[in-house]
Amino acid sequence: MDISCAIATSLATPSHVQLAEELGYERAWLYDSPAVYPDVWMILAQCAERTGRIGLGPAVLVPSLRHPMVNAAAIATLDARAPGRVAVAVGTGFSGRLAIGERPMHWNDVALYVRVLRALLKGEEAQWQGKTLRMLHTRNFAAPRPLEVPILIAVAGPKGLAVAAELGDGVFTVGVPRPEAASFTSRQVLLNFGTILDEGEVITSPRVFHSLAASAAVLFHGAYESGGAKSVDALPGGRAWRESIEALPVASRHLAVHSGHLVEANEHDREHVNELMELVRIRSFTGSPHEVRAQLEALSKCGVTEVAYQPAGPNLERELRAFASAVRLEGSR
Repeated sequence: MDISCAIATSLATPSHVQLAEELGYERAWLYDSPAVYPDVWMILAQCAERTGRIGLGPAVLVPSLRHPMVNAAAIATLDARAPGRVAVAVGTGFSGRLAIGERPMHWNDVALYVRVLRALLKGEEAQWQGKTLRMLHTRNFAAPRPLEVPILIAVAGPKGLAVAAELGDGVFTVGVPRPEAASFTSRQVLLNFGTILDEGEVITSPRVFHSLAASAAVLFHGAYESGGAKSVDALPGGRAWRESIEALPVASRHLAVHSGHLVEANEHDREHVNELMELVRIRSFTGSPHEVRAQLEALSKCGVTEVAYQPAGPNLERELRAFASAVRLEGSR
């Protein structure tokens, strides 16, 4: 199983990716949510300049945020800077759309976008919104076509799996493996959060809390956006969290929900995330090195071929080093 990292993109990300390469991580996946993070392509380009081996790519791109030619040109540019190291994951959008007040995309629209993106990267003509497109870049303006960059599909259910089976070079999942994907692909990337516990630490230790708070808050965000009041109220502390959010005007409520997404617990999260800590421990890569290695072994048996670990909290360097050491990456020894 490959061990990669996933990073909530920041201005410090190039340094973190450089460290991840030194530690032996296979790939660095960077989040694409323009309302919350800096532009993913600009930061990926900086990462490419500061590294020489580690794989790079956005996870996940939200098609509606950019014209397919824009993403095709960005992929070709990054590949020219990091040849053979680029992969891309595409999905319907979580914070990328919800943070700007839009619902996730329909899978039919995602599938159309991926078809057009693939055609463009091959150097072919494609039809988009009634217009004929083709990448016109001449020598030294982008990586030459055809460009073979893996495109993974971020899936959470049967519709996404169907698109992945037709158009994807693999699947990208969050938290829960999809064993059924093995019927059509040999590549499954699973993203999860967590922190490696030092000797004597427990889930209520201050360092552990600050490392997990952002991940805990996302349980509220995800339940509220996907299942509404009933879903979020079923979580420990969920009702009180929801009531604080729903006291805000409907028109701007989404701004409060997604502020600090996967970076920190925002002002509405802080009073309630402590009640989620035990649930986060169970669902994430949180525990002793031995416990986390056992989790990875179980995931491998479910068809996961790559784990993307997202560090969080005030000290990402510590989290990257601790996880690399726990899973015995070459650069951590």
